[in-house]
Amino acid sequence: MDFSILIDYFGTFMEGFKGTVLSSLIALIGSFLLGAVIAVFRMGPVRGLRWFGTGYVEFVRNIPLLLIVYIFYYGPSALGSSLDGFTAGTIGLAVYTSAFIAEAIRAGIMAIPKGQTEAARSSGLTYNQTMLHIILPQAIKLVIPPLGNQFINLIKNSSVLTIVAGLDLMYFADIINTDTYRTFDTYIFVALFYLVLTLPLSYGVRAWERRLQRKY
Repeated sequence: MDFSILIDYFGTFMEGFKGTVLSSLIALIGSFLLGAVIAVFRMGPVRGLRWFGTGYVEFVRNIPLLLIVYIFYYGPSALGSSLDGFTAGTIGLAVYTSAFIAEAIRAGIMAIPKGQTEAARSSGLTYNQTMLHIILPQAIKLVIPPLGNQFINLIKNSSVLTIVAGLDLMYFADIINTDTYRTFDTYIFVALFYLVLTLPLSYGVRAWERRLQRKY
């Protein structure tokens, strides 16, 4: 390995690293919030919302992430607008991940005894209040391990931003590779940067999973 590439282009690597971190954080928050809403729709009493939630999950989960990113990158131009690669890629990443998060949260909701919902409704809480204050906090706590795995996948999937010039790690790695023609060395260093992000999260998820196993 030629460590001079890492030294000479460290600033470029860090520029891509910051782009990947920022995109991943925004997409993480967006996908979690959207996924929670879709999960509630799928479990709700309103038939139209259940159909919408089911259709959303089935549609998004069964088409490629790259296609979703292309939709947000090229789609707005048909309406006379445009999104830069970073924005389009981040939105696409959030939308794609939200479908998987919705299924994880739905599984957590189904694991909560129905008696809790009935007790909350009988005490005067609305369905939305019951979900927000009683059911969702417990469901999310139960499914933190699978949610953590989805967040790890999100970080790795953020490499798709390079296809639309999204200023992520892979985008700047391509630039470095073009300058140096040291393909293997360049992408090995990129892999190490991804490991810096994913390994701590992976160990944290495992630790939380062991804690939940001891508790329940």
